[in-house]
Amino acid sequence: MTSEFLKYQAQTTPHPLALEISHANGSFIYDTNNKAYLDFVAGVSASPLGHNHPRVIRAIKQQLDKYMHVMVYGEYIQKPAVELTKLLAKNLPKPLEKTYLTNSGTEAIEGALKLAKRATGRSEIIAANKAYHGNTMGSMSVMGFEERKQAFRPLLPDVRFINFNSIKDLEKITTQTACVILETIQGGAGFIEPANNYLAKVRKKCNDVGALLILDEIQPGIGRTGKLFGFENYNCIPDILVTGKALGGGMPIGAFTASTNLMDLLMDNPKLGHITTFGGHPVIAASALATLKEITESELIPQTLEKEKLFRKLLVHSLIKDVRGKGLMLAIILDSAKITNQLILKSQNKGLILFWLLFEEKAVRITPPLTISEEDIIKGCSIIIDVLNEIQQA
Repeated sequence: MTSEFLKYQAQTTPHPLALEISHANGSFIYDTNNKAYLDFVAGVSASPLGHNHPRVIRAIKQQLDKYMHVMVYGEYIQKPAVELTKLLAKNLPKPLEKTYLTNSGTEAIEGALKLAKRATGRSEIIAANKAYHGNTMGSMSVMGFEERKQAFRPLLPDVRFINFNSIKDLEKITTQTACVILETIQGGAGFIEPANNYLAKVRKKCNDVGALLILDEIQPGIGRTGKLFGFENYNCIPDILVTGKALGGGMPIGAFTASTNLMDLLMDNPKLGHITTFGGHPVIAASALATLKEITESELIPQTLEKEKLFRKLLVHSLIKDVRGKGLMLAIILDSAKITNQLILKSQNKGLILFWLLFEEKAVRITPPLTISEEDIIKGCSIIIDVLNEIQQA
C-alpha cells in the first residue's frame, strides 16, 4: 500500500510518516500489523473525544439512516445543523449568537474576512507574524510566515502584520482597518499565550477605531484550554469567532459566529454573500452536536487543567527547555530542531504519536484527546523521557 499511497495520493511533504492505519479506538491508533500507538496528537487537535467514541458514532449512524446531503447550505431546515448552532449560541456570550457552518477551518476564516470587509466597508486587514489561519488564498494572505507563502503570490492586498503580544504594534490598527485577526493562542508559532491582558487591549483598540476583532479558535476551542472557548481565559469577546477541528469530533467542519446584525449582512446586498454546498452537512453536524454535548455535559473541560498539571510534572528533563500552552494544548520546547525530529520519530517507533508545529522547529506538539486517562499520560510521558535519555546518551 505504501507505493500506491506515494504514487496516487498527493503529498504535503517529501517524507510523510506513512503509518498504514488499520483501526483506532479511544486514545490508540493501530497499524496494519496491529501495533498500538498511543495518540498524543488527536489528529492535530481534531478528535477531542478520541477515536470511535460511542456517542459520536451512534449519532453519525442514526443520521445516516435518515438522510445525507439534500440541498446546498442554508435553504432547507435540517435538524442537526439547527441544533448545533443553537447549542453553540447557548454556550457563547452575547452578542455571539448566529453561526455559519462550513467544511473546514480555513473556509470559515475566508467567510470571517469577507464578513469583516462587508461590515466595515474597509479593506485593510491586520494579522500577526507567525500566525497560521489555514491554507486557502485568503487564509494564506494572513499567514505571518513568508517562507510558506512567497511561492503563491500575489495574495490579498492591504494586509499588515503586527507582533503577537506587542502593545506598541497596536498603533498600526487605525480607522482604515477592517479587522484584526488573531489566534487566541498562537499555534504554529509554538503555542504562545497572550500576555499582560493583550487580547483585552486589542479589543479596546478595535472598539476605538471601529475595526472588528476576529479570534481564530480552530485549535484552542472546544474545551482544550480548560474553558469551552479559549478566549474565555483572557477577558476578551471577539466580534467574529472562528472554530473548526475539534468541533467536528473527527469529522471535517468549520464555523464562524457573530452577532445577528453582522451575520445577516451575508444574506443580501449582494445576495449569496457567502455560499457553500456541503457546509452544515447533516451527518457532520450530527457528529459535531454529539461531540459538543459530550464535552459540555461531562467533566472533561475542568479535567484538562488537572491533566495539564500531570504533564508538566512528568515532562522534566535537561533537554526540555519549556512546556508552553494551556490545558491539553501543550508544546515541549527542546534545544534544537534535530532533537525535535529525533524525539518524534523515535517515539513513533516505541508506540507514541507526537508531531511537529508549523513554524517553531524546536517544538513538539502534545494535544491528546481530552478523554485520555492519567494512566496513558504517565505511559506516554515515560516514553518521551526514555527517548530523551537515549538522545542525550548518544
